[in-house]
Parts: sequence; C-alpha cells; structure tokens
Amino acid sequence: MTFAAALRPYRSVFAGRFQLMLQYRAAAVAGFITQCWFGVIRILIFAAFYAGGAAHAPMSLANAVTYTWLGQAFLVFLPWNPDPEVAEMVRTGAVAYERLRPVDTYAWWFARALGWSLARVAPRAVLMVIFAGVLLPLIGLGKWGLSPPQSLTAAGFFAASAVGMVLLSATITLLLNTVVVATMTDKGAGVLAAALVNTFSGMVLPLAFFPDWLRPWLRAQPIAGLVDIPFSIYFGGLSGGSAAGAIALQFGWVVVLVVAGRAWLSRSMRRLQVQGG
Repeated sequence: MTFAAALRPYRSVFAGRFQLMLQYRAAAVAGFITQCWFGVIRILIFAAFYAGGAAHAPMSLANAVTYTWLGQAFLVFLPWNPDPEVAEMVRTGAVAYERLRPVDTYAWWFARALGWSLARVAPRAVLMVIFAGVLLPLIGLGKWGLSPPQSLTAAGFFAASAVGMVLLSATITLLLNTVVVATMTDKGAGVLAAALVNTFSGMVLPLAFFPDWLRPWLRAQPIAGLVDIPFSIYFGGLSGGSAAGAIALQFGWVVVLVVAGRAWLSRSMRRLQVQGG
C-alpha cells in the first residue's frame, strides 16, 4: 500500500467532517454576533483600564484591542470539550466499533477533530476580520478595530504559529476524548478543561499581564500556544528569536502530546468495556 493510499481514509474523514460542519451557517452567524458582543465588552474593559492610568501596562491599548479581536476570531479553536460525537459514542457503546475499523484510531480521531474545529472557525474568523479589520476602520473606528500584523516577518511567524495553534487544539481535544473513553463519561472533563484553557491560554487575561516571575512559566506550558503565543507574535510582542523559540515550543508540545495521547488512548481502548443490551 502506498503512502497516499494509507492516508486516504484520514483525508476522507477530515473532508467529510469539515463539509458537514460548514452546513451550520446559522450557527456560524449567531456565533459571530455573540463573539462581536463579547469582544466589544472586553475592549470596553481594557479602555477603562487604560483610561485609569496604566502607564506601566505590558502592552498598548491598540495591541490589547487587536489581541481581543484575534481571540474572538479564533475562539472556537479553544478545546473546552471533547469531540461531541466521541462522547456520544461512549454513552451509547458505539465506541466499540472504533476498535473494528482498519485504521489507526488516534489518527482517525485526530483528523475528525481537525475537520470539526477548522470548519467552525473558518466562517466566523472571516466574518470577524471583515467586521473588525475592514468595516470598523471604514466607519472611522479604526482605533477599536483589528490592526494588521506589525510586519511581513510578523505575519509569516504568525502563520507558522497559527498552524501550531490548530495542531495543539486537536491534540488537547484528543486528550479529552481519551479521558471520556477511560472514565466512560463526558461529565467533568469539559468543566475542568474550560477552566484550565481559559486561564492558562491567555483568553481571559493576556499572559503579559501576569507577574514577571510567573510569565515565563506560563508561556512554557502547552496551553499558551493556543492564544497568547500566536497573538503576541501577530502584534510584535514576540519577535525574532523569541518568536521562533515560541513557535518551536508549540510544535515541541504537539509532538509530546501526540506521543503521550496516542499511548494513553491505545491503552484505554485495549481496556475498554462496553455493557448494554
């Protein structure tokens, strides 16, 4: 079997999941409107903070605004929950069929997770860029809009970091899937994941605002690669060697989490017990 033939089932499941999720246009529009609303609220909070005299703030108001809009554009990449279809398979016992497929379960679920997240993010991100990056400047509100990358170099680094962000999101989703398989329930995994991801990714508060002694440790953990690292690269908060090192760290964590997640999922599937009738 050729390499291309071996990849065919994974390409097929990715494409199928991607096309399926793209059909939910009303959900994408509703999500975009909701994310605009929360984006405005977050920006107003930042504006009040800076108006109160933030002379030593770790980033400018313009960068905080850009950080906020990027967060809203790519919000759905945050792995708050396991794959809902995997959770449903565990609840119904249909997960047993996954052991019968002539494919690698981890790679199969990884492709599914990529299709699921990319299809939900793509339309919302496009709408968000049009709104915050094009429409707001056109109506004279450019100060509150999404600024372009600081330079072409920053744009290139951001593109590479965005790939790392997508892969990290999928690997963490696979870890959550494995928790569901190992515990035979999706209760609790999502609650814990949402709290950890929101706090340590920088979505609630950019990691630059944390104490100086804590910031290096926060940026060294894998969840920082979902938000803070790519967004900081975008507006120049991380540049040159620092940006390259941060991107290398993202992909390093992808490798570590794939190896660990694959081993854990394989062990959990071997011990899988399905009851019913």
